[in-house]
Amino acid sequence: MSFSLPDLPYAHDALAPYMSRETLEYHHDKHHLAYVNNGNNLLKGTEWEGKSLEEIVKGSFGKNPGLFNNAGQHYNHLHFWKWMKPAGGGDKIPGALEKAIVADLGSVAKMKEDFTQAGVTQFGSGWAWLAVKDGKIVVTKTPNGESPLVHGATPILGCDVWEHSYYIDYRNRRPDYLKAFLDSLVNWEYVAELYAAAAK
Repeated sequence: MSFSLPDLPYAHDALAPYMSRETLEYHHDKHHLAYVNNGNNLLKGTEWEGKSLEEIVKGSFGKNPGLFNNAGQHYNHLHFWKWMKPAGGGDKIPGALEKAIVADLGSVAKMKEDFTQAGVTQFGSGWAWLAVKDGKIVVTKTPNGESPLVHGATPILGCDVWEHSYYIDYRNRRPDYLKAFLDSLVNWEYVAELYAAAAK
């Protein structure tokens, strides 16, 4: 299955002032497109041609770094755009998801603190995550294009801490970007949908 760039689920300026039109023009229209194009070129003639994106990501991890980097980032970004929405964030978390966060991580406040810490302490490029592993929600971080998918878990929320995701708007203030992501951007309904599917 070849990769294709999805349209953003909102206008390029819909997430401002927390994520600017300029950031989305570069991040979605250029960076994500590059992962799609490079991934398609590197997929040709491999054993994973014709497989689902998740199979390609899992199968190429540790075996074909070039393909994995681009397929992994394509997978991460397909979700990343849906993990945000205008007027998102805050503590308006659907019931079942909120209960699970409190049960597994202590409280919503503790989850946000741990998630922010994961993003701030990810050295260099990478991602901060909420994932479901062995039926429980965990907070984790990964380098570069890796995700919980290749570590035996199912991602339900990810924040891109590559500099291209925040440098135009926040310069080197990664903690401020993570705070804005959690307080003003997260689409908790989409997270809840992924949690429900992962918890089955």
